[in-house]
Amino acid sequence: MGSDRVAYSLKAAARFYVPLLLQAFSQSLTYPLVGAIISHGPDGVNALTAFSLGQVIQFMIGALAGGLIMTGMVFAKTRSGLASFRRLNGLMMVVLLAVQALVCMHPFDTFIFGHLLNLDPHLSEIARRTLFFSIVMQAAFFMRNVPQVILFNAYASFEANLCTVARILLTAAFVVAFPRLGMVGPDWGLVALTVPIILEWLLSEMFARKYERRLEDGGVASVMEQFRFTVPLSFGAGLLAVSPFMTAAFVGRAANPTDMLAIHYVTLGIANPVAYAALRMQAVAIQFPPEWTGDRRLLRFAVVAGLLLGVIPFLFSLPSIGNWYYGKCQNIPPHILDTTRFVSFLYSFICMIHTVRGRVEGLAALNKCPSAVMAGQFAYFFALVAVLAVTLPMGIPGWAMSVSAIYTAPVMATAATYAWLKFRSAG
Repeated sequence: MGSDRVAYSLKAAARFYVPLLLQAFSQSLTYPLVGAIISHGPDGVNALTAFSLGQVIQFMIGALAGGLIMTGMVFAKTRSGLASFRRLNGLMMVVLLAVQALVCMHPFDTFIFGHLLNLDPHLSEIARRTLFFSIVMQAAFFMRNVPQVILFNAYASFEANLCTVARILLTAAFVVAFPRLGMVGPDWGLVALTVPIILEWLLSEMFARKYERRLEDGGVASVMEQFRFTVPLSFGAGLLAVSPFMTAAFVGRAANPTDMLAIHYVTLGIANPVAYAALRMQAVAIQFPPEWTGDRRLLRFAVVAGLLLGVIPFLFSLPSIGNWYYGKCQNIPPHILDTTRFVSFLYSFICMIHTVRGRVEGLAALNKCPSAVMAGQFAYFFALVAVLAVTLPMGIPGWAMSVSAIYTAPVMATAATYAWLKFRSAG
């Protein structure tokens, strides 16, 4: 059967992880690519800031179901388990899409975008429209969950990667074509993001069918049992998704907030894809559990993978690449271009933290201890907010506030998850 356990080896782990890494990186890279469409509209880079904030709220809502993929990898390995997972995914989709629509209505939109995020009325409306019309994208993400779980459980990460390659190629085609046709600004940027995601979902469904037919009957994992497992993971993922929102709220109140938010978002456009790719180590840890007490082969693999991933933001800190990407493609003003490249350099070292964190979180899910993951995500959120709250009154630049918080948070998350898992094992 496609979900039979494969023994760990460096080659086997790399063959499983590299397609996931490429998928996660290319998948996240679509957002900064589309930034070229958005920032060349009439509102320039300020529209990209507003668009990004609308997307932050969308991902914050979607993250309330952020435990679904790990839940499916643990429970959806039989026909009955997959059927329960499919129902759970559908129910959570309906509820959270309704929440996303509600947040776009008055007075919630004014409170969030105008008061909390301190946007002027014009940019606030761009953020609200982005959030509302992102409902289609959010639905596609949910629909993609089921076939992706089937592919991951079958070790078919190569097929999952092909779907994402199709998505990135279509997005890139839009990025080239739309500006030439005068189709620029936030609305067209959203179209360039949404249509390729729908394509990725449909291709995933096509590839997953043969693996779904191979599933065998087995023990029943009910919808409620899976829901109880995913709630701690999803609650913690929701806290993680609030983190960019909280970061923007603090940075937006630092000196020179427009420039500071621009630096924050364009550098995260590179740092977030590699961090997301690093966290795919969760899936590797689930599929390749320790084979004996003290087996740390995957930990060493995670450290090396994180160091290699860090090369990517480093390359964007170099003048030749950074000036072209941040200056020409993302339309960053010249007076903050050097600072933007320096922040990209600082993010070169974040990837190793996330690969190690992903390995620990995968072990917690494998041991059916989602509370350990949630404890780590609580630690992540509160560490991030604490750093921002301490640094804001100190008067340091907004970009330094965000870098300090973004480094501290995953370190604390990793430590808390590991400590909770060890405490539970000892008990």
